[in-house]
Amino acid sequence: MLEKLETIRENFRELTAKLADPVTIANQGEFQKLARRRAELEPIVEAFEVYRQKLDSLEGARQMLSNEKDPELREMAELEIEHLEPEIEKMGSELKMLLIPKDADDFKNTIIEVRAGTGGEEAALFAAVLYRMYSRYAERQGWKCEMMSMNETGLGGIKEVVFSVQGNGAYGRLKFESGVHRVQRVPETEASGRVHTSAATVAVLPEAEDVDVRFDETELRIDVFRSSGPGGQSVNTTDSAVRVTHIPTGIVISCQDEKSQHKNKAKALRILKARLLDNAKMQQERDRAENRKSQVGSGDRSERIRTYNFPQQRLTDHRIGLTLYRLSEIVEGDIDEVINSLIEADNLRKLSEQEISD
Repeated sequence: MLEKLETIRENFRELTAKLADPVTIANQGEFQKLARRRAELEPIVEAFEVYRQKLDSLEGARQMLSNEKDPELREMAELEIEHLEPEIEKMGSELKMLLIPKDADDFKNTIIEVRAGTGGEEAALFAAVLYRMYSRYAERQGWKCEMMSMNETGLGGIKEVVFSVQGNGAYGRLKFESGVHRVQRVPETEASGRVHTSAATVAVLPEAEDVDVRFDETELRIDVFRSSGPGGQSVNTTDSAVRVTHIPTGIVISCQDEKSQHKNKAKALRILKARLLDNAKMQQERDRAENRKSQVGSGDRSERIRTYNFPQQRLTDHRIGLTLYRLSEIVEGDIDEVINSLIEADNLRKLSEQEISD
């Protein structure tokens, strides 16, 4: 571990020097890439510096105990050793957690897609609840949300919504939300008070940068059409809506929220790039043949990951067995406890895998 940490410290110093180089500063793309990497390494290097100081102090205390004849000085050395050993052990465990490989996409912005599943209008209303939950969580984090596309039901529900969340670490915090979300509650239209079960699906994609995904314009088919709103009424009288089809994969993206055809096309291409990047990531995982039985971070969007039970005010995340009884606060965007628990479980899994491979 110490050799790995020494290498990281050396890389950190090299990055610091490069970021001060006028050539690097002039190339904003390269500068931002190196600055992001340095920011990732900084907490590891800072923790390592303190860890090394503690190790040096422990070595000094042990030498004093070995060589010193004075009883008082020997007692001081013994007390220092007694204090330092558990502290160093704890710091070593924390450093191991910091050394867990990070997903390269964790610091990126993200595109989130929420779609109503089984359950008709109740499912659409639940999709609207999820959209509001993520939007309010983004506000709490100081992130920016941008609407990409929305298909409403006209009764307050959402058939499908696609939006971007822009902020440092947005994807890393939200990536475990991908999957099937199930809701149990009494619909407002249910006269008998019977609890209904419905579902919505969530896909969380890292937003692709230009260097991540490249495709030829000849691979795209772009159609324009007239926007329409809930119930089919016309939103405008010009062909401003855009449908982009990526011919090799068959992925189809439609955007009509903007009045400008150009803006709708730009948004559609952003979503397309995120989907293509996500496909590439999933293919890489298949190629590595990692048969992950752990559900955290498995990326399997067909599985039910979470249940929201409104009568009991209960949220259960089935992947890690987490149950909380404060659903009202959670659906208003207070989801840090859930996200932190998922990240911690994933880190522990990665640490276990790392120790086995070592």
